Amino acid sequence: MRFHRHRPRVWAAAVFVAVTSLATAALVPQAGATDRLVAAAQALPVEDDGADCPVPDPGSPAADSMLPDPFRKLNGTRVSTKSDWRCRRAEIRELAERSVYGEKPGKPESVTGTVTRTGITVNVRHQGKSAGFSASVDLPSGSGPFPAVVVYGGFGADTATIKTSGAAVISYDPFSVGREGTARNNKQGAFYSVYGAQSGTGLLAAWAWGVSRIIDVIEQSGGTILTADATGVTGCSRYGKGAFVAGAFDQRIALTMPIESGSGGVGAFRSIARESGAQPLSSAYSEQPWLGDAFGSYTGNPSSLPVDTHQIVGMVAPRGLLIMDNPHIDWLGARSGAVAALGGAEIYKALGAGGNITYWSDVQSGDHCAVRSEWRTPIQQHIQKFLLKTGSSSGTFRISSKKSANLSEWRTWQTPTLADGGTSGGTSEGTSGSTTGSTTGGGTGGDTGGTSAGTTGGTSGGSSGGSSGGTNDGTCTATYRTVNSWSGGFQGEVSVRNNGTSALNGWTVGMTLAPGQSIGNLWGGRNTGTSGSITVRNDPWNGNLAANGTVTFGFVAGGSSTAPSGITCTSP
Repeated sequence: MRFHRHRPRVWAAAVFVAVTSLATAALVPQAGATDRLVAAAQALPVEDDGADCPVPDPGSPAADSMLPDPFRKLNGTRVSTKSDWRCRRAEIRELAERSVYGEKPGKPESVTGTVTRTGITVNVRHQGKSAGFSASVDLPSGSGPFPAVVVYGGFGADTATIKTSGAAVISYDPFSVGREGTARNNKQGAFYSVYGAQSGTGLLAAWAWGVSRIIDVIEQSGGTILTADATGVTGCSRYGKGAFVAGAFDQRIALTMPIESGSGGVGAFRSIARESGAQPLSSAYSEQPWLGDAFGSYTGNPSSLPVDTHQIVGMVAPRGLLIMDNPHIDWLGARSGAVAALGGAEIYKALGAGGNITYWSDVQSGDHCAVRSEWRTPIQQHIQKFLLKTGSSSGTFRISSKKSANLSEWRTWQTPTLADGGTSGGTSEGTSGSTTGSTTGGGTGGDTGGTSAGTTGGTSGGSSGGSSGGTNDGTCTATYRTVNSWSGGFQGEVSVRNNGTSALNGWTVGMTLAPGQSIGNLWGGRNTGTSGSITVRNDPWNGNLAANGTVTFGFVAGGSSTAPSGITCTSP
């Protein structure tokens, strides 16, 4: 039995070969490739390049309180190559549509419209039904053509920074495509005019469909005003939920930037259900018809969901993703956002794109959807890298100690090393991230220049801002670096290297924090103690370290940025 998908599944052979080749090139960075060349290949020329993949019926999967293994295919085997991910992503998409969002149809029979320097019109016709909507355009200075960021609802996104970074702002009213305040059996807006008021598709998928139709029109416009291959999407709160779904479901979107998306957004459903103060899933489902009708049966039992949002994060991979969260408002569930981001980052890492994802919840102000100074530089750098294709910054994880997360508490699976040639795992990202971080010196630029080299990319040997060596027991060495620092806190990273000629089976790092320092969040290892003398042991998935191999763990701590002392590394 196969799922039935209401989107084109058969391509001309020449188109399929061309797209498959491009997809593979995007997923497999070649040895020696620069971040700029890798980033330039991330957005694909098609909305869904896995539309031809056969998706078997999974039946009724057993309930699981842990995050599902994103690398396990529906036939029970695991993804083993980067090229496997294309059809595994199609499986995740299908499951997400069926259980979470409702179906997001592909391109209608007819999409027409116009692009001017001030606006975009969209007109669609499908199976005898038609609808239309429009969006305004605000261009930056210069002659163009320009990349563009679709901004949901004109609320919360830093449009001034987008424009000064060199991208146009497309102000998109999602309510024209799917209105809030309607009953689930009487949904309204352009999407439902075409697909029916009783469609089981929720508003988030309907809004994402609208973004895709805007991109269709930009593609048809000839590229004299807006470029067709450099589109981003962003929004805050409910619009952050929408931006996240749009970026996950359209592979032409080069950069996705959800802000404070809360329950029903980035936050892992299984974690939301257990996070104190977070908006319950039942509340997010009933507040508005954001999520698909089918999700109602899972609100009280998210463990039965066949997918979770770390896999939706993985649907964006290897394209650019900047997730911004607010840890000061419990209702927004920022801890669950960090869980999903850390889980999704493992998919980025496996695809050799660890430097293409950033998660940032370390902000001072608790105001909801505020324009924040902490995010200005990351937004600029992401636009430069993924839309203008002139930047080479690497991703970072800045997780607030208020809402720390530990991925090891949420998974039983390990991240595979995927074959397919080129540089795999975290090696290329670690090299790039470390180099950039050491160049920028560990300040604001270093935050997004070198942090993710170790936290999500896998290997890192460089330093940004300062480093200190560790004791070598003849088998392993631990080396510390301060990745970045701010008033009242800092982020550190420790690289563990196997100096032996055979693989290690486990490692332990000891170190002493300076007075007043306290670890609020640690990833890539399991710590005993949070202040003073502490030990960090490997997670089950990173204890086996090949000869001359390197693995890292990172942490966020409060207090001064003084480097830990007495760093040691031992192995059994």
